[in-house]
Amino acid sequence: MSALYNVLYHSPLGWIELRGTGTHLTQLYFIEPDAVKNSPRPDDLPEVMLAGLAQLAEYFAGERQSFDLPLQPAGSDFQQSVWQQLLTIPFGQTVSYLDIATALGAEKAVRAVGAANGQNPISLIIPCHRVIGRNGQLTGYGGGLWRKEWLLRHEGAAGFRQLALF
Repeated sequence: MSALYNVLYHSPLGWIELRGTGTHLTQLYFIEPDAVKNSPRPDDLPEVMLAGLAQLAEYFAGERQSFDLPLQPAGSDFQQSVWQQLLTIPFGQTVSYLDIATALGAEKAVRAVGAANGQNPISLIIPCHRVIGRNGQLTGYGGGLWRKEWLLRHEGAAGFRQLALF
């Protein structure tokens, strides 16, 4: 078994934890401040983790629209197919769960697509935040709907309904 690595990145949306092997990124999650632990020094990290940090910084600075990292998310064949489809959603655009299901040739699997979307272990890079309800409503996001809205606005996405304040 290869070594496992983790590193923290402080984004405008709070802390992000990246996990991976020496060759692939396997997880990316927003974490709460109380979960923040000491992060390894950059000289203790493999290139894939350093590239992940650099590409996140570029994304949040508005200098990057897509990620170019070797990914290895763990999941079922169906989940993998959904996540691969998510990778085709262009920066600044949104699609519905039905759009994803239709693209997979499984129009009746909208709920399964939603479940797979919710289990995405490499959020942001596999852009599950770009999936919204068919009516344009923001729906579930593991990092919180406020982060989903922020990410879509950061990308200049249109066609989604803003969160109601009250």
